[in-house]
Amino acid sequence: MTTLASPLVSPAGLLVSRDRNAVESPPSGPAHGLGQAALAVLPGVLLASAVAASAYGLRRLPGMATFSPMILAILIGIAFHNVVGTPAIAKAGVTFSMRRLLRIAIILLGLQLTITQVIEVGGRGIGIIAATLLATFAFTVWMGKLIGVDRKLAQLIAAGTSICGASAVIATNTVTNAHDEDVAYAVACVTVFGSVAMFSYPLLPGLLHLDPHAFGLWTGASIHEIAQVVAAAFEDGQKAGEFGTIAKLSRVMLLAPVVIALGLIAARNASKNDPPTSASSARPPMPWFVLGFVALVGINSLIAIPAEAKVWVIAVTTFLLSVALAAMGLETDIRKLTAKGFRPALLGALAFVFIAGFSLTLIKLIG
Repeated sequence: MTTLASPLVSPAGLLVSRDRNAVESPPSGPAHGLGQAALAVLPGVLLASAVAASAYGLRRLPGMATFSPMILAILIGIAFHNVVGTPAIAKAGVTFSMRRLLRIAIILLGLQLTITQVIEVGGRGIGIIAATLLATFAFTVWMGKLIGVDRKLAQLIAAGTSICGASAVIATNTVTNAHDEDVAYAVACVTVFGSVAMFSYPLLPGLLHLDPHAFGLWTGASIHEIAQVVAAAFEDGQKAGEFGTIAKLSRVMLLAPVVIALGLIAARNASKNDPPTSASSARPPMPWFVLGFVALVGINSLIAIPAEAKVWVIAVTTFLLSVALAAMGLETDIRKLTAKGFRPALLGALAFVFIAGFSLTLIKLIG
């Protein structure tokens, strides 16, 4: 005859069940919940980190150092996902890397900028950079609509072209919420055409009659990635390289207002499209990480951070961005990318030609 498990009274006066299942039930509480969450994301974070580390290793090969580890990380991630396959156990960690680690990296980008650097560019230089950014973004979104590219993808290509390449693409996607394949496609566009600019610009200063200051401003105002700007600008000498880097970092600072503006536009569109009773719940989250970015720019402007510490901050920031892009690659199905057709690539090419021509014209007229 089966008997029910009866409770016993322990010496401490606590009830203890004879039922072994009851004794072995896991503890509950905040600490246990955090531990479970950490274990859930660990495999994916480790996988994305391994892909990012592989990108750093690949850069040591001859001819590969011109590519940033972020670009190589997403390419390796895409190859791994489409050839080997991303394990299901890594899903949570991959998502964590694309969201949380990305936001931390964008905040840390603020420590690479100071208000003094922006002042060095001058009023005209800042005006040229800002006008080029706004005109390029507006042109790319308008042209995307004209040739039939999805609005969110067009915005990602616009951000990557007009601001700072892959970093701007993934930062902008925090408010546009496009598909991972759109992010990968946009990153591919800005990588390809930024690389074209990196190799072609150094051939043009003499032909276009640009002095080192003007050439540095042109590279900083129009080439996509920071690494690409540095590579191109220093080809024309130390002065051009230093000014091009400062101009580019000033352009990166405009990432914050652009992302905030896109978030406000998205919130307004959501409130228009949803019923009045649910409008408030449909608004996208405020990109607080952008405010963190601005705060660190302020801190870096007021406090002298040791050079050794800055080297580590830049290294950590670049690695975290590489991990985030590796995670995006691990979520990207190449079949979905090819299904988008030729139009997004055409849009990336037109945006590249526009930003190069528009910024050069402004520099010739008022720079």
